[in-house]
Amino acid sequence: MHYRHGMDTDALRWFQLVADGYTVTEVSDVFGVSQPGVSRALARLEAEVGTPLLHRQGRVLRMTHAGTAFKRHVDTLVNSLDDGLAAVSELVDPESGVVTLAFPLSLGSWLVPSLVGAFRREHPRVHIALERTVVGEHGRASTQLSTRRADLELTAHRVAGQGIAWQRVLVEPLVLAVGLGHRLAGRDRVALAEVADEPFVMRAAPSGMREQVRDLCRGAGFEPDISVEAADLPTIHGFVAAGFGVAVVPAQGLPTPTTFARTRLVPLTDPEAHREVGLAWVEGRPLLPSAVTFRRFVLASGEHPAG
Repeated sequence: MHYRHGMDTDALRWFQLVADGYTVTEVSDVFGVSQPGVSRALARLEAEVGTPLLHRQGRVLRMTHAGTAFKRHVDTLVNSLDDGLAAVSELVDPESGVVTLAFPLSLGSWLVPSLVGAFRREHPRVHIALERTVVGEHGRASTQLSTRRADLELTAHRVAGQGIAWQRVLVEPLVLAVGLGHRLAGRDRVALAEVADEPFVMRAAPSGMREQVRDLCRGAGFEPDISVEAADLPTIHGFVAAGFGVAVVPAQGLPTPTTFARTRLVPLTDPEAHREVGLAWVEGRPLLPSAVTFRRFVLASGEHPAG
């Protein structure tokens, strides 16, 4: 196969986005170019590679086998190019860099805004690009960090893996969420065994929180009776408020006991009722100065997160 050097970097970026599920219309809107212009650039890219990279499936474009193989290298190439461009920019002005931070949804409503807000007050021209983590195997780093799409990752549990460094930032309590009229709503604290006979609203698999809650219940001497499975914490609170059961949820920075999202959050006395929130990064991967500064800031917050 013959390759011509000098591929259009815009075409590579557009291919990345389309391969990740964006439509040609969305790409054209984001980059301010016409839809035919995006389509022609993708066609030229396929011609240069020498084989189709995308095929139409209904109204969307999907990768061919060749496209899947090609994308892994495109991701590496474009990420390296972006790092190089950012490095040059930061050499000119170290306070104007970009830090890409991945995080789970459960940290997005309290910890991430407070940390980013406090950091930006000290470094107002550093941009923090936020990415919600892709759910993967419990105890492993996210896809974003593993593929170097993100510089740093806030995690809701310890993570490990080849070349992955992790340091704890804080310990977050897990609490019992009950309906406002529940028999335990007026308590200052509760043992998990006290709700052994009640239905549970639980995170849907795959979920590290789901596995931790099940382990907590087993440690309290029972297997939880799961009445509803939900994909996120707001939905869990909604079903608890509607009377579908109780739930074990993170405190999300709130002092407890307290009323939150039409539920009552009651501290648990079980000794393992907490989770470790930490920061992960790839060892040996050079980070730009702004990312190093942000990492230092987050780790220095320790047990006392900003805000």
